[in-house]
Amino acid sequence: MPSMKGFYALKHLPEEKITDRITRRVLVGDKEMVVWWSMTAGAHAAAHKHPHEQIFWMISGKMEFRLGNEKRTCGPGDVGVIPSGVEHEAWFPEDSEVVDVFSPPREDFLTNEAPAYMRKG
Repeated sequence: MPSMKGFYALKHLPEEKITDRITRRVLVGDKEMVVWWSMTAGAHAAAHKHPHEQIFWMISGKMEFRLGNEKRTCGPGDVGVIPSGVEHEAWFPEDSEVVDVFSPPREDFLTNEAPAYMRKG
């Protein structure tokens, strides 16, 4: 997926099925990437880390989130910054929507393949 320019409507960005419980829509620029996630209850993003800085914004639902050694329950309106190289993990006990911003863009998200840490749901 090349860098995108100009205007878009979220509903017109392609929806990618990552697992039976996770879908995403991606908007990518030269220096950042925005990902809109839809998770159904029971989804899990296994422990992982990456060199990209990540900011998350909970739109709806609930996320049990571990950042390093700290755990929190996040709900609508909660935001957070995940520094580069810090391990994190998320569980979704109910249907949820989350927006992530990555800088620089995640190279592994520029393909149609699911990230290894999400393949199990």
